[in-house]
Amino acid sequence: MKNINNSKLKIIPLGGLEQIGMNITAFEFEDSIVVVDCGLSFPEDDMLGIDLVIPDITYLKEHADKVKGFVITHGHEDHIGALPYVMKEINAPIYATKLTIGIIENKFKEHGLLKTTKRKVVKHGQSINLGAFRIEFIKTNHSIQDASALAIYSPAGIVVHTGDFKVDYTPVFGDAIDLQRFGEIGKKGVLALMCDSTNAERPGFTMSERTVGKTFDNIFAEHKNTRIIIATFASNVDRVQQIINSAYKYGRKVVVEGRSMVNIIATASELGYLNVPDQTLIEIEQMKNYPDEQMVLITTGSQGESMAALSRMAADMHRKVTIKPGDTVIFSSNPIPGNEKAVSKVINELTAKGADVIFQDAHVSGHACQEEIKLIYSLVHPKYAIPVHGELRHLKAQAGLAASLGIPKENIFILRAGDVLALDQEDAKIVDKVQTGGILVDGLGVGDVGNIVLRDRQHLAEDGIVIVVLSLEKYSNQLLAGPDIVSRGFVYVRESEDLMEDARQVVLDALEYCGAKHITDWGKIKNTIKDDLNSFIWKRTKRSPMILPIIMEI
Repeated sequence: MKNINNSKLKIIPLGGLEQIGMNITAFEFEDSIVVVDCGLSFPEDDMLGIDLVIPDITYLKEHADKVKGFVITHGHEDHIGALPYVMKEINAPIYATKLTIGIIENKFKEHGLLKTTKRKVVKHGQSINLGAFRIEFIKTNHSIQDASALAIYSPAGIVVHTGDFKVDYTPVFGDAIDLQRFGEIGKKGVLALMCDSTNAERPGFTMSERTVGKTFDNIFAEHKNTRIIIATFASNVDRVQQIINSAYKYGRKVVVEGRSMVNIIATASELGYLNVPDQTLIEIEQMKNYPDEQMVLITTGSQGESMAALSRMAADMHRKVTIKPGDTVIFSSNPIPGNEKAVSKVINELTAKGADVIFQDAHVSGHACQEEIKLIYSLVHPKYAIPVHGELRHLKAQAGLAASLGIPKENIFILRAGDVLALDQEDAKIVDKVQTGGILVDGLGVGDVGNIVLRDRQHLAEDGIVIVVLSLEKYSNQLLAGPDIVSRGFVYVRESEDLMEDARQVVLDALEYCGAKHITDWGKIKNTIKDDLNSFIWKRTKRSPMILPIIMEI
């Protein structure tokens, strides 16, 4: 008799829930695992010095022999960014559409993974067989070309995963979303729908990407005599296409600035997803050969990132571009939650330099609003609803929509990362929890900075450090030199000589106490110095810097 639990489909999100970013979900049936997406997220404010965060894939490593492949919905960082790191641990083939594979290959080139990793380009409408699964790619629209939804066929039933999507009847490039296919699959009977929740709180429909093209045309017409600088997401190829269209129409040359932007545009034009008229794109060095009114600059940094091209221009740190009075700067994106402060800082810096900053109507979202989400639900009419891709409030908002469309409350699952949802035609329930979390990447170090290191960084950032250096004689523990007290980020020493002198006295008293008590263990001596100094500094300054006693023996 087969174990009943085993012949169920298990859905295991390893990230991407209750946060925007780090999307990765494992689908498991008996001895097959297929992983959908493998993204990174950007660090929170309190993750000092961290570059990016990738998912903890302990569960996949423990079951590496079952992993049949990674299936990627589209080429955004929050869906592909962790692949180079994960592929070093689990080498499985990657399946995605043409542009998505092109962008992944760019990443793999940098990480030296092109030779070792198998990649396969899949067309919309095609299916691939991976172990117990068959996965069909369905055409959708998003703010990057070649986005796909997935129909995941398993012996327990069909799961439809929308990926990131919107319904755009008039996309800039290619065809509209294949709503007909969603309907056909819906007719077969769908076990579960995992639908993008990013805009689930917003009523109505998301505007078509083309409306931004009209806005650009108007802005170009109104600012004929100034240089135009447009900041947008590197991966929004359709947006770049529309900027190039307007530039061509108004006889302007285009310069692309920002490493990620240059990479993605090169990949998109090579693969035919970007149509650039001859002699429109010029190198940044040639900019000086053209008057301002013939120039458009497309740049990264629409989120106020401190190292991105636009922020460097605003802060006068960019080697080749200086913002001048009269420049027109367009923000063609909305601040991602949490980036509002950084964006407003850059806008203020640009305004102070005399630039004219525009950020209304120059952006539409790549994600579905409530009416489009309802449309997908009514085409697919799933038995179970599993909202994905969003913070808790977004998932809750979509759960509300699903309930309003008649899906029973007990069939709607708001999962957390690590939950194991086992489901079949009879029932669905959370049966287990697996290890998940974020692994921090700092420079070349992956996972070597953990909570303790972050806590130290926080401590150093808030209170500074006081280092006590002294030399003791080898056997007698007699003080031979010091104690010298060095501080960084605690107080300005020249103005606090009394405090430092008194602190020195505290250390001497602590040593005397240890001598009188016959304490010879250096660990204990260090702790005594630390404790005494800590309480003294707290009394005098109400601060508690990190205290580091260093004892040398002579």
